[in-house]
Amino acid sequence: MSALKKLIDQLPPDLQREVQDFAQFLLEKRRKKAGYRLRQDWAGALSKYRNQYTSLELQKKALEWRGD
Repeated sequence: MSALKKLIDQLPPDLQREVQDFAQFLLEKRRKKAGYRLRQDWAGALSKYRNQYTSLELQKKALEWRGD
């Protein structure tokens, strides 16, 4: 880590602030990823079509409904 500090110390003050901002950005980005929870509120949304379509037909219908 001392090699990194030496490099940063060689930079002018405005670039040192830029490095600090970037490091802060990286930390915040990591925190956001770690706190991300998988949403599953869609589960069961197509259950009313269970008896009307097979799973393959339902998958194709879902693609149609989404416009893909």
